[in-house]
Amino acid sequence: MENIPKDKKIILFDGVCNLCDSSVQFIIKKDKKDLFRFASIQSEIGQQIIRYLGIDTSKVDSIILYVPGEAYYLKAEAAMQIAKDLKSWHKIISYLSFTGSLGNFIYDYVAQNRYRWYGKKEACMIPTEEMKAKFLE
Repeated sequence: MENIPKDKKIILFDGVCNLCDSSVQFIIKKDKKDLFRFASIQSEIGQQIIRYLGIDTSKVDSIILYVPGEAYYLKAEAAMQIAKDLKSWHKIISYLSFTGSLGNFIYDYVAQNRYRWYGKKEACMIPTEEMKAKFLE
């Protein structure tokens, strides 16, 4: 995993999900400290990271936060960890205790309905020139 920056937190997301795409755009806008890098779960690098971590994508298919050399987080816990690093009122969300079974129940409900509610793309998003540095290849 030599092409993974060790000093950045890696967010793996569903590249064809409109909700996930909007979330990535939001995080990029609020990531004032340049802490995050992104890769779609469907991409080659995303699949490499998933295999390296030993994650079963039949159970998690929308968001994974990987902190190289430390840990990885799934579902609601990933969202809470990401929110902690955002410089906005959304940081408050990270202090709520939505991890564990309640948080994952809510997370799973939204994840299961995300395509119906928000739609789905035919292909993964292609980052603009300004955003390319934020995405792993």
